[in-house]
Amino acid sequence: MLDHLGLSVADFGRSRLFYDAVMPALGASIVMAVTAAETGGTYEGVGYGRDGKASFWIGNGARSKGSMHVAFSAPDRAAVDAFYAAAMEHGATDNGPPGLRPEYHPNYYAAFVLDPDGHNIEAVCHLPA
Repeated sequence: MLDHLGLSVADFGRSRLFYDAVMPALGASIVMAVTAAETGGTYEGVGYGRDGKASFWIGNGARSKGSMHVAFSAPDRAAVDAFYAAAMEHGATDNGPPGLRPEYHPNYYAAFVLDPDGHNIEAVCHLPA
């Protein structure tokens, strides 16, 4: 249903370092980057994704009002664990360590962190162990 999602971040450099560190745990990397010069001197951003398709963007600007919840699919439970470890190592705030969330369904294995702007970022695997 969604093609891509973008978040405005208060400190683009800090957020880029964070997402550059956590996205590889989920099999994603920077697919596209745009500079302020390319956008007429106002917007700078990067798009992360898999298989050449940028589906998650961060860009400079004022932090979005309120917080967002973004859940990324993980290929397995080890990727959820790696995402959480990388996030915590790069300044995230714990919002729920890796583990089963049976209230959602028996195989819902997820971790939740708050990114540098306070957005609730989740990695989730729906597969059995």
